[in-house]
Amino acid sequence: MKTGRLEAFSDGVLAIIITIMVLGMSAPEGYRFEDLKPIIPIFLTYVLSFIYVAIYWNNHHHLLQAVNKVNGKILWANLNLLFWLSLFPFATDWMGKNHFEDNPTAVYGIVLLMAAVAFKIMVHCVIKNEGKESNIGRVYRTDKRMNLSLLLYLTGVIVSFFFPIVSLIIYLGVALMWIVPDPRIEKTLKD
Repeated sequence: MKTGRLEAFSDGVLAIIITIMVLGMSAPEGYRFEDLKPIIPIFLTYVLSFIYVAIYWNNHHHLLQAVNKVNGKILWANLNLLFWLSLFPFATDWMGKNHFEDNPTAVYGIVLLMAAVAFKIMVHCVIKNEGKESNIGRVYRTDKRMNLSLLLYLTGVIVSFFFPIVSLIIYLGVALMWIVPDPRIEKTLKD
């Protein structure tokens, strides 16, 4: 099977996720700039979540550019990824409305962690289908950044119960690590 339907479906789901997240933000009743102050945490959480969804969309696109064909396992791995990404609106809303308290920040981190695990599972299924010597197999032969991300997410979840703001810094740091898609994929495809 070609990747077209998987990409189109995933793009649609990610667009809906972003739409739901933005609909979770409500304008304040007042008209003064100071009336915006209570929704700053909601807005900042939305920005972080938007960046994460954009990172997943970008890396998902890059991954599938190196894939020749998909099978049922890849389709299910993709659905697993989309499931965890679909929880972003809930986690974003809860954390933002509760001004980065410990439990919502931990749940946000768990969603980030599980989405990263799901992406890693998808990469594994792709490599198994394409072969270890395929373009994507060579790119992900050693993937320190993905493993470091998993460790940082787990650390962020644990730390959130003591210092939620430190967890947010960790989550932002991981996002900054991934803001540029993996250049190894583009390099491999050019070669």
